[in-house]
Amino acid sequence: MLVPLYEAVYERLDAGPGTRLLSLGCGSGLALLMAAARGAHVSGVDQDGRRLALARERLRPERTEGTGPRLGLGGPEAVYEPGGPPFTLVTAFDPLFCAGSGPRGLTETLARATALAAPGTPVVLAGWGPQERCAASAALRVAARLADPMCAPARWRPSGRDDLENLARDAGLTPDGSGRVSCPYGYADIGSAVRGLLSTGAFDAAERATDAEQVAKELTEALHPYLRRDGTVWMPNVFRYLIART
Repeated sequence: MLVPLYEAVYERLDAGPGTRLLSLGCGSGLALLMAAARGAHVSGVDQDGRRLALARERLRPERTEGTGPRLGLGGPEAVYEPGGPPFTLVTAFDPLFCAGSGPRGLTETLARATALAAPGTPVVLAGWGPQERCAASAALRVAARLADPMCAPARWRPSGRDDLENLARDAGLTPDGSGRVSCPYGYADIGSAVRGLLSTGAFDAAERATDAEQVAKELTEALHPYLRRDGTVWMPNVFRYLIART
């Protein structure tokens, strides 16, 4: 669903053979695969071993143009090669990265990542757009309402106008441009929409606080306004990204 976001960022920053990319919260590796297809040397870290396994499958050498994809569980140090060249592009496309430790955890992770990057390296942060332009907000509000605050310190909340800029500055970065990209969520039916949204990790805390059946039921109800006559689900969204510099 976020392919337009990845494409817009890579095109704007001219990602290619000279790029050494570090992806924070790389998930199942689609953004890394797209960068590798442009010739970039890609590395990614995540806190979910299951999604990393999918990324490893996607990034098999025969499927990529870049060389030596590196994937690691945890923080940026997991994929950094001591004495090797620094990273020249850092991305944090997933707004839920470091969800277990909250915004402060993400700030610390960004600081550790940029310490491994070359001076002036662009760091890309992404987040949901305004609620009125983000249909997925209806579904994400279900996750926020059902999640126990004690077990979900970084659960979804409405995006503030300056959230990305504040995050960048807290991590010692200098904002240097931004953009908005249309990223509609489209699904074949309600069942596919529920499975797809649950797979993002945004509802994990809600499932821990209640149960999977309750979350799926309330999520299904929240999706009904976006159900079209042919049975498909269409949710227009706008994502925002910020480019900052080390």
